[in-house]
Amino acid sequence: MNVAKLDQRELILFDLDGTLVDSAFDLYRAMNLSLERLGLPLVTEAQVRIWIGKGTALFCESTLRYLKGEVDPSLQQQLLATFLEIYNADPCVDTKPFPGVLEFLQWGIQNNKKLICVTNKPEQPARKILEILQMDHYFVDVVGGDRFDRRKPDPIQLNYCIERYQSSAEKTLMIGDSSNDVEAARRAQVDCVVLSYGYNHGEDIQLCQPQQVIDNVMELFA
Repeated sequence: MNVAKLDQRELILFDLDGTLVDSAFDLYRAMNLSLERLGLPLVTEAQVRIWIGKGTALFCESTLRYLKGEVDPSLQQQLLATFLEIYNADPCVDTKPFPGVLEFLQWGIQNNKKLICVTNKPEQPARKILEILQMDHYFVDVVGGDRFDRRKPDPIQLNYCIERYQSSAEKTLMIGDSSNDVEAARRAQVDCVVLSYGYNHGEDIQLCQPQQVIDNVMELFA
């Protein structure tokens, strides 16, 4: 079953990391630079791919839990601040859009869809990545995780987009890659499609019972 029903949608919301772009290597690079600065052991890219996908604070917490066996709150704050400083300064060295993404976004523009990036990543690096990759012109807005005091899986970002851009839940589609996207869409009563290749904290995306899982966003035209 194709949940997308693209002809019926006015508003299409996209997660960023693991959905639009593969940013894992840059997150890995920034984490190891941060750990090095704090005199902590380094981690591997494979580990980072498991830990990302649910926000920067949880990424730092997962890293410290692996390295230390427990999480010291002051060290977590130190790592988080260091990581954000390093990553925000240079968030797009090796980050690239996933296959099919640019073609899909181009179709959206040509068909008068309002496209919005809705991410738990802070807004500044999210916008910077889209600008560097020359993808920013596709989106009417980028709603980062720091715009409100709550973030996905809370539906506040999705509800804001629907209200601000004068649409409705029925005319909105969420495209993501994690249980946060599925749950936020469920709570906003918005249909949601998830990509199999993304970051879901090492968990099988099928466990959160998404409406539809695809391997490439272009499958939505099938």
